[in-house]
Amino acid sequence: MSEDPRCCGTGTCIIDPEGRCWCGQQWDGEKMAMPKLEVPNPAGSSAPNDQASQTGNSE
Repeated sequence: MSEDPRCCGTGTCIIDPEGRCWCGQQWDGEKMAMPKLEVPNPAGSSAPNDQASQTGNSE
């Protein structure tokens, strides 16, 4: 079995083609790190819904 250079050193890394390890870390191009949490913007998500409902009401 070949040693993956992205492995954290434990020898237990299982890394998929997208660079995600079974432990939850992801290759960022330089090192393995926990992926950034993407939180949806409530203000941005409500605006399109409000516009759609306003458009529906004005017809």
